[in-house]
Order: sequence, then structure tokens, then C-alpha cells
Amino acid sequence: MEFVPEEGKHPHEDCSTLILPALSIGNVGQLVADLLISSVGSERVGYLDDPNVLPCVGNDAYGPFPQGDLALPLEAYDSPSNALTIIQQRSPVVKGMMVEFAKNMADFVADSGKKHIIVLSSLDFGKWQKVDMSSGLQIYYLSSANSNGTDENCEQLGWKKLQEYDPSQKHWKYLSDLAEGNATLEDIISVEDELEEENYYASLPFAALFSFLKAKGLKVTCLLCYCSEGDNISDAFQLADAVCKLLQLSHPTTGIEGGKWRVPLSWMTVYGPPPDLSIF
Repeated sequence: MEFVPEEGKHPHEDCSTLILPALSIGNVGQLVADLLISSVGSERVGYLDDPNVLPCVGNDAYGPFPQGDLALPLEAYDSPSNALTIIQQRSPVVKGMMVEFAKNMADFVADSGKKHIIVLSSLDFGKWQKVDMSSGLQIYYLSSANSNGTDENCEQLGWKKLQEYDPSQKHWKYLSDLAEGNATLEDIISVEDELEEENYYASLPFAALFSFLKAKGLKVTCLLCYCSEGDNISDAFQLADAVCKLLQLSHPTTGIEGGKWRVPLSWMTVYGPPPDLSIF
């Protein structure tokens, strides 16, 4: 993975925390990255080039007016006032290359001197075993703070540890062994054949990123929520609020959503124009 700096700019060394979306159902992690980039006074400092990410290109995503600046698959934004770096990923990883991508990302992050990585991902609502909507959207987490994935700070914020994480379970242990270089070729072949079918959670991109970043000795916190495909903007606002609580960031003072967030320009057309009311 290669970092290409924006002309005349460079990464800020004091930005020690990294926000990293992991692509999944509903793209909530990417939507949260959009909200943070447009709301916390960030600037694009460069791009990441990795052969395992599919190419894509688009117009300026954040505005407030389109300037013709190209948006690329992997972009890095710094917010020096919040000591925060945000990576936005706009296209998926090539099928079958997630482990290689996670390895490359972990190498890059470790070399860049980041201290705390927050991975954002959504989970398939259809896989939720114990549905509890009594208090609205429930935030789940997974942390490298303890071997069982728990984190006292996250618990105090009212979040629940992802119960499906068990470091001794076959598929999670495989990811850990792979990240630490202890998996054999036979292990890789036998587990990859059944990984996606037998264990949904360990097959998701966030799991690979968590395992490889943790193996580098980095502090990693995954923030997760369940959702379905469709309009998940409301989920993104709530997960973004969770990021602010975890990092003790103050909310932006100007914006559209309740005065908290500045909605990106690209969201204006994300679901197309509203329907013609005459059809109802």
C-alpha cells in the first residue's frame, strides 16, 4: 500500500487516532466517515493506492459546491484540531483479497505511527440473534484492550460487546494466527473454504482489519451496528455520535441534522430525487 500526498500537503504527525470504515451491508461505516470528514474541519492530505481495491472515480464529494476535484477509492483526511485522521474507502476490495488488503492496511497504519484505530462497520440485521430495539439503535463494540474483546470504557458508555466474538473459536483463531504469521497453508485452504458459510462475523472485512491491526500491537476499537440494505443515513448519524462519545469530541456547531452535523454534498443525490407525489 502506497501513500500519495496531496500536492503541497503532508500528514500531520499529531493526528494519532485513525477512523477506518470497513465495507459491509448498508455502508454505514462509509456514511459515518463522510459525516466526520465534512463536519470536523478536515482536509484531504493524500490518497492510498492498493492493488486489492477496485478502481473508481467521482466528483468532489463534500462541496459545499462541486469544484471538479476527483474523489478516488482510498482517501486520507486529517483534522489537526481533533488529532484525527479519517480514511474513506469508496470501492470494495477485490473478491478473495480481503486478508491481503487487511495486512497491507495494518502495515501502513503501524508505520504511520497511529496509536488508536477505530473501525466502523454495519452488520446484517437478519443475523441478529437477540433483537432489542427498546432503546433505539444498539451500538456493539469489539476491542483489543482485553483478550476477550471487552473494554471498560465502552461498557461505561452503555455499549455491548459483540457476543459472537470468541478468540478461541476456530474462525476467529484462524484470523489471529494468520495475522501473526502462524497459519499453515493447509489451515488457510481448509478454513477459507468454509469461512463465509459457517461464520458470518469472522468473514466480514472488519474482522480481518481488527485481527491484523491488533497483531501489530495497536489499540483497536470496532464500533458496530445492525442494519438492512436501504436508507441508513439515520444509522450513520447515531454511529457518528458514538464515535464522538468514544473520542470525547465536541459536535460541530453548524450543520443540518439538528445543528450537529454538516451533511456532505454527495448525499443530496445518494438515493435520487424524491418520488412524484401524484403517483400515490
